[in-house]
Amino acid sequence: MNLDYIHYPTKSNSVSAKVDFAAMELCTRTFTTTSLPFNPSFSLPSSSSSSSSISLHLHSNTTLKPFKFNLSSSFIQPSLYHHTSSPFTVSASSSSSVELFPENDRLPAQLKVTETKESNSRVTLHVEVPSLVCEDCYERVLVEFTKFAKVPGFRPGKKIPESILVGYVGSKNVQKATIESILRRTLSHAVTAVTGRALQDSIRIVTKFSDMEDTYSSLGYLRYDVSVDVAPEIKWISDDAYKNLKVVVEIDNEIDAHIASEKEFRRRYKSAGVLKVVTDRGLQVGDVVVLDISATTVDQESNIKNIPSAESKGFNFDTEDSEILVPGFLDSIIGIGRGETKSFPLVFPETWKQENLQGVHAQFTVECKELFYRDLPELDDSIADKLIPGCTTVQQVKDLLLERFQEIEQTAREQATDNAILDQISKMVEVDIPQSLFDEQGRQLYGSSLLEMQTKIKLSEQQLATLSSPKAVNEYLEHHRENITNLIKQNLAVGDIYKRENMQLPTEDIVKEVENSIAEFKRQKQEYDEERVKEQVQEILEGAKVLEWLREHAEVQYITI
Repeated sequence: MNLDYIHYPTKSNSVSAKVDFAAMELCTRTFTTTSLPFNPSFSLPSSSSSSSSISLHLHSNTTLKPFKFNLSSSFIQPSLYHHTSSPFTVSASSSSSVELFPENDRLPAQLKVTETKESNSRVTLHVEVPSLVCEDCYERVLVEFTKFAKVPGFRPGKKIPESILVGYVGSKNVQKATIESILRRTLSHAVTAVTGRALQDSIRIVTKFSDMEDTYSSLGYLRYDVSVDVAPEIKWISDDAYKNLKVVVEIDNEIDAHIASEKEFRRRYKSAGVLKVVTDRGLQVGDVVVLDISATTVDQESNIKNIPSAESKGFNFDTEDSEILVPGFLDSIIGIGRGETKSFPLVFPETWKQENLQGVHAQFTVECKELFYRDLPELDDSIADKLIPGCTTVQQVKDLLLERFQEIEQTAREQATDNAILDQISKMVEVDIPQSLFDEQGRQLYGSSLLEMQTKIKLSEQQLATLSSPKAVNEYLEHHRENITNLIKQNLAVGDIYKRENMQLPTEDIVKEVENSIAEFKRQKQEYDEERVKEQVQEILEGAKVLEWLREHAEVQYITI
């Protein structure tokens, strides 16, 4: 049960893109977060379909499954689109999938491509296909129709007069097929203008099919526009801004090794005792009490409302852990006896973790159901082995606990330092973030949060369907827009620093980590793409190296809160 009167200390894919020519207004991009044990329908809304729609698909060979590295941070750099021998396939409603012509397919005339910069690191390519290319594609379409058309009076594959063939197939169908052929053949050439800059899975044809038909039928050539997200330019407030960072890191006193080890020693010592029922007195500090708690709001107009999240039945409370409660709660119940009830007002602090309760005036009603005291053994070396097996003295127990918590504190300090550094450098850069990059990063974060939720609680199929719906995903993206944006800025800044400082990674480190990751995939019997594994290993190791460099060159001040 979520108890809002308890204050817990705060510790400071595969991606495939589908370009859908539904009325030639593209596109539907489908993101699948492979770290989930189910397949969420993460799709942006597609345009309306039509009976003559064609689909262009950018194929990704990535079937990457989740894996973990023994590193403190993970960095995801935007993947650039690279040409392959057959980067696309086209699926027409009346034909099987046909691969687009590769970039090295020579065209009879050169395309005219002009580029316009848009917002969010997006460019629009205005493509004009000359008549010679259109005519050549038209002839190729006729050849294909000749192979398969069963025209009465002509054997399959035999030459058919153009007028008869077009009349049999239908001039409208021939025109559509020709436009499809032109797109298949010219798109890979057109996007060479953004080679090395285009983000993977972000290429979209935005011109309506009907507009292309009108241009082609009236002018004899084709024009279409292609929208592409490109790698964003990173602008620093100054070239050396990241080189002399001054960082203030807030450390929660809960992770202080001495404080934490003393608390753990006390917990273990108390667990060695026996709880006995209190019969002759009221509650004292050190006791354990079982309470039924209810709370209502109190305001000047006497409007009384229950606070459901602050209610609990059978709440087990160790009075030595009073810091988890609303200030004044323990003092208000001291002396309460078994079967007694107390009512008292308290105010939630303005710093309370639950924002909806900050500053709220509440009236608590508490009933004591059970009251116990601890019958503890003598604190001497005879109980050392009960506290930590193998220990022979109490001091040995304390020393071992301190050593363990010093390691935890060091790890927490490093993580807090990394977070503070990343937060600071994100404020030093200006980045025009592409929408496709924002969507990908946001969906990965959402997928991770769903995976974490799934490991904690067993979700039903209906709950999974609801949580993975486009509406739920889009709400998450909007609600966490600032956080997602900052993460992207951090990742891009880290990648830029790696290049600026000419950093290098030992080949053996990469090979070793790749081997460990692949071994984990195999152990889990999961599919993986070795090239993508290598890419992610490279990204993560680069990020870790940059953070190490930044820590060494930063002036860090630690403040315990």
